[in-house]
Amino acid sequence: MKSFTFTINGNEYGVDVNDIEDNIAHIEVNGTRYEVEIHRKIKQSKTPTIVRAASRVPVKPDIDKKEGGSAHALLAPLPGNITQIKVNPGDIIVKGQELMIMEAMKMENKVLADRAGVVESIRVQIGQAVLQGDVLLEII
Repeated sequence: MKSFTFTINGNEYGVDVNDIEDNIAHIEVNGTRYEVEIHRKIKQSKTPTIVRAASRVPVKPDIDKKEGGSAHALLAPLPGNITQIKVNPGDIIVKGQELMIMEAMKMENKVLADRAGVVESIRVQIGQAVLQGDVLLEII
């Protein structure tokens, strides 16, 4: 709230501007409330508004799942701490999908899927420290 004192035709008025919405100001003059229309151009933002298209539903890949096949282990690329896990066991993943985030050398590193498949098991937890070459998860 901003307070002003105006002198009009020798009379002094205490004016409190409570808020302004679009071109309407909510003010109080000597204790009486008013809604006042402001005649001015409304400033347009110089920053354009970005509107993104709706995200597409990911297409499930065709996966030839063989009975008794061995799981592929996804290994930690470098030593660090696991900060986020973005998949669950049983999730269908595609090559290049972000699976987890780990912090190493004070930087966040994305761990991406190196192949399409189904997450069989997750071998780490959030906050866990891992060494290079440790198994993070298994894909079948």
